[in-house]
Amino acid sequence: MILALPDLIGRFHPVLVHLPIGILLLACFFQWLTLKPRFAFLQPAIPVMLFWGMLGAVIACISGYMLSLSGDYDEDLVDRHQWMGIITAIVSLILYLLYQFSISERIARGVSFGIIVLITITGHLGGSLTHGSGYLAEGLHSGDKGGAALKPIPNIQEAGLYADVVQPLFQNRCYNCHGPNKQKGKLRLDKPELIVKGGKDGKVIEAGKADKSEMIERLLLPPEDEDHMPPKEKPQLTRGEVALLHWWISTGADFNKKVKDLPQTNEIRPILLALQSGAIGEESKPTDVPAVDVSKADPDAVDRLKKAGVMVMPVARNSNYLSVSFFTAGGGADSLIKLLEPLKKQLVWLKLDNAAVNDAAMDEIANLTTLTRLHLSNTNITDAGLVKLQTLQELQSLNLVGTKVTAQGLLKLNGLKKLKNLYLYKTGVGNNDWSLLQKTFPATQVDSGKYAVPTFVTDTTVVKY
Repeated sequence: MILALPDLIGRFHPVLVHLPIGILLLACFFQWLTLKPRFAFLQPAIPVMLFWGMLGAVIACISGYMLSLSGDYDEDLVDRHQWMGIITAIVSLILYLLYQFSISERIARGVSFGIIVLITITGHLGGSLTHGSGYLAEGLHSGDKGGAALKPIPNIQEAGLYADVVQPLFQNRCYNCHGPNKQKGKLRLDKPELIVKGGKDGKVIEAGKADKSEMIERLLLPPEDEDHMPPKEKPQLTRGEVALLHWWISTGADFNKKVKDLPQTNEIRPILLALQSGAIGEESKPTDVPAVDVSKADPDAVDRLKKAGVMVMPVARNSNYLSVSFFTAGGGADSLIKLLEPLKKQLVWLKLDNAAVNDAAMDEIANLTTLTRLHLSNTNITDAGLVKLQTLQELQSLNLVGTKVTAQGLLKLNGLKKLKNLYLYKTGVGNNDWSLLQKTFPATQVDSGKYAVPTFVTDTTVVKY
């Protein structure tokens, strides 16, 4: 993409603005030094420095104006910073003329003091635009820099998911670029209606579709990718924090519901518990991702899948292991599964929920022996296809919700010793089969989907007489 000339000039403002700051401050410093006779030799240099400092200030004002046209910054703060910069340039011109025409030295010293004050104020406003209004105050709490974005929440179930979890996350990780003072890409994340609206490239969240949301895609990109967010020089979200945002979007991106009112997956429960007992810890690999590093996937194979509408993302930052989802692939999933073969060393999570796949596709999936998660809910798989998955010895989670599999087919998977979670809601498993399955898979949590919600004394109850 070719930048327009004003935009190109504007991007040089952070570089150009430091030239007049340095020269003008040094000129003022020299001026005060010359009050002592032994520093009188500096006097001839002052007008020259003031000339170049004044000229640099004018150029900085022009480039700053060009940058302001991008619309990525708060207009009121931009106006204050802009006018303070213009005043600084004008006062520096006045000081230069005072020296050029040898007008009162006392007046010149007073003006130079004014320039120091103006540069300080203008610089503070510029720093607020770039780093946020609380940037200077953060220096008093340097120990918190880059720390956890979320503080412990004693009763997490009673907390509002957006108000107590998501909003603080945005505030500590995203407001510097997407808050009230700066809106990179015209995106603001400080108000619900602005989050829903998105930025100049459209929506960043798709309620109920986390894997399809641009926000999640960008968070999971490698740090060196120019589209990765936050920028790699900024504090990064931990895996747990990304998981919380993923869960919030997956459950509908609601701005009012409490944590207890939303369905909680096995993946999110330990993160919520960690948040209740203490801040979410540093970045760590998911427990179902191999500890041994793997080479990067073939980029051509990844591109072929993406062009077909399949989502391919790393499971975590700085990891070459991949998660593949057919959620947005549309029809033809059976034929597309063959494209996974070149990725079999890197592919650990495969999501085929609601895809039009049948038992024939299980021949291809059986070769993906590094899989640790496999989602087959609401597909056409039967016992005949299920038996083919015996080769997936690394499998830890298998979702068969809404399929026609039965207990007889599941019993043939008893060789999967690492299986921890088995989801069987709305399947062909009969009421009398659950105890048999639990005995067959003693180390596996067999989820039937038939939950009983306990009533607590604090719950609201209606008593009819």
